[in-house]
Amino acid sequence: MQHLLRVRVRYPLVRGYLRLRCEPSWERELAPVAVSADGTCFEFEVRTSRPFVYAKPVLHLDGAVHWSRAENALLLSSEPEQELFPWFFEERACVACSAHRLVDENGDEHELRVHLPPGYEENTLRRYPAIYLQDAQNLFFAGESFAGHHWRIPETLEVLREMNAIEPVIAIGIYPRQREAQYTQPGYESYGRFLAETLKPWVDERWRTKREPEHNAVMGSSLGGVVSFHTAWRHPESFGLAGCLSSTFTWRDDFAERVVLEAKPPIRLYLDSGWPGDNYEVTREMRDLLVRRGFKTGADLLYLAYPQAQHDERAWAERVHVPLQFFFGHRPQLEREARPA
Repeated sequence: MQHLLRVRVRYPLVRGYLRLRCEPSWERELAPVAVSADGTCFEFEVRTSRPFVYAKPVLHLDGAVHWSRAENALLLSSEPEQELFPWFFEERACVACSAHRLVDENGDEHELRVHLPPGYEENTLRRYPAIYLQDAQNLFFAGESFAGHHWRIPETLEVLREMNAIEPVIAIGIYPRQREAQYTQPGYESYGRFLAETLKPWVDERWRTKREPEHNAVMGSSLGGVVSFHTAWRHPESFGLAGCLSSTFTWRDDFAERVVLEAKPPIRLYLDSGWPGDNYEVTREMRDLLVRRGFKTGADLLYLAYPQAQHDERAWAERVHVPLQFFFGHRPQLEREARPA
């Protein structure tokens, strides 16, 4: 059976011309069948009888051929349309992990880091989902983290992107000032407002983010999971996604009561825990309360338990790819079209 795949390559081309190469002959080039009026979108047609094919844009410039530095794009016959945002010159190194400071409504200063995906500076046509992560000291660098183990956020995002498993994501890590006070009641009210009303608008203004709540997540572990749950529940107009790993539910919070009594917000939640211990029991209880409140498992709620997983950075690093795929994974086209606008 022959499949016709339409590939739209978006790139701010100034000089030269774009072509597409793909299996089975990487030397053969496809020319675009259409180009947008502004010269930034190039549509190619790929015909194949296979269930999948790999492809890569190339740029001809000044007599040289430049291959996209991104991985070969996975084109599935089940997905007849796909967009690619290549880059050809920008280094693949961490653009990011740039350090910043921001002041909240109380005059308190917050330190944070921003990690940008490869190609961000060169291909200016793409906008990105964003994830706001608690406990930044445990996310990016082993030298900052507890006991030398960190979540390897840049490395994990890079691998998932190489797999064509998720969209590229901007990651923002926030360092806690007074962790226990900020991440629990009543301090998480002020901290949640800082994330929703100060930090997110500041990030949206400076970087090319997708600003809609369904593209913005908050995530953390232990008490960081508690404050992430609270922030999305209280501010669904800003954050439509929340990842809560090994969350210390019921300790200085009232979430069980709130889930039962308050209106269900339009958010998607990821909950997990290790076993034994690791807040396994309270997370199971929270999952059950959410289901009774109307959350649908696999749709707007995903809960997983990990046998023998410990309450530490090493364990969270091993499974952080799961919520990232739940939030930002490539979804079948019909499912995307079925979601409300």
